[in-house]
Amino acid sequence: MPTFTGEEALNYDQRIGKLVPGYALLHQITAAQLSVTLAPDATILVVGAGTGREIIELAAQHRGWHFIAQDVSADMLEIADQNFTNLGIADRVTIHHGKVTDNLFTADAALCLLVMHFVQDNGDKDDLLAQISRNLKPEGRLYLADLMTPESGFEREAQFLFCHTALGLTEQGVEKMRRNFVEEFYPIGLERLNTLLDKAGFSTPLVYFKALGFSAFSSHKCI
Repeated sequence: MPTFTGEEALNYDQRIGKLVPGYALLHQITAAQLSVTLAPDATILVVGAGTGREIIELAAQHRGWHFIAQDVSADMLEIADQNFTNLGIADRVTIHHGKVTDNLFTADAALCLLVMHFVQDNGDKDDLLAQISRNLKPEGRLYLADLMTPESGFEREAQFLFCHTALGLTEQGVEKMRRNFVEEFYPIGLERLNTLLDKAGFSTPLVYFKALGFSAFSSHKCI
């Protein structure tokens, strides 16, 4: 799993919107579901919190919510911590640098958005989902968005074209994206995702977002 450092961390927020079709909408729909399912004093575990952008947006909408910002990148979390301090919400955020570990937290919900496709399916995906489950309350909710295996022979090309012509990704960026799809990403299909979630103690996932290779699912802890 890559660790975003230096310039990659500083430029992440400007770059990610050019790589994921519907990026803003994905977060808006996720936030809407959290708003109608969580209590006013809920705690949310954000896996791969990065620079804290999604936490900042959710904290502004719900002043009673608390957050756990987890990431393996110290540089990303340093930016996030500064952002939280500047906005006066640092007292509502627990920073956790490193992997999610057993029973460290007790969260009402977990977000794992655009993280899983960086994790190899060699037992690492199983471990991540199991650790998330162990840090959720009974019936705690999981919102997971991921790059999935293509469902047609032209889906990837359509994705590259859309990122270039509609989202402003440069030709150089498209070529880097092509390489990443081969060298850096580990997408899986829905059947495999079902198996992994079931093994980790989650319910059958329900699709709530889909756009050119990316899908998002809601689930809940069953055990």
